[in-house]
Amino acid sequence: MIVANLVIVGVSVYQHDTILSILAAVTGVICVILCGLGKVSNYFFGTINVILYAIVAYKAKYYGDVMLNILYYFPTNILGWILWEKNIDQQSNTVYKRRMTLKQDIILFFVSIISVFGYSYVLKLLGGNLPIVDSMSTVFSIIAQVLMIKRFTEQWIIWIVVDVVSVIMWFAALFTEGASIAMLLMWSVYLGNAIIMYIKWRKETKNTVASEA
Repeated sequence: MIVANLVIVGVSVYQHDTILSILAAVTGVICVILCGLGKVSNYFFGTINVILYAIVAYKAKYYGDVMLNILYYFPTNILGWILWEKNIDQQSNTVYKRRMTLKQDIILFFVSIISVFGYSYVLKLLGGNLPIVDSMSTVFSIIAQVLMIKRFTEQWIIWIVVDVVSVIMWFAALFTEGASIAMLLMWSVYLGNAIIMYIKWRKETKNTVASEA
């Protein structure tokens, strides 16, 4: 966490990025790492991050991300905070983790595909940049947040998709909108964290799957 944030701050300052973007990136990195560790405190930093990130995304004309953060992430962070507090392992002080069933996986797949194409049409009408990519980021983020609140290991698979799409978005924005380098670095850290945490959570829920089967 410390190394990632030092790199983000260092590179961002060198590239003359804004304080707003740097703070959004730092709070975001702290949030996702604490989430991966199963710490309820991730929601505190996540709440700060969504407000700052929405402002940065608005300037880059990623309206899907703006609506996602203000209308969805903000209230669900509060909800997640409450629900995680009720599912804490007092011995490890981390949240209890679990996995989805095959039926849930199949339903989730088809709902995701339909939602992505439907929302991309709305974003295209609004004149947003990269509507299909923006839609993927938004829709998968909504789904991943639900899985996160419910403490499902599969959230990390969805977050990996979200992070890859978002890295592409902010990389493209560097050339089209002169966007924040801090945002690109933040999403890159998110991607690495999601891969590591998927492996970690999968190992920790191995016994849960066996008992459910």
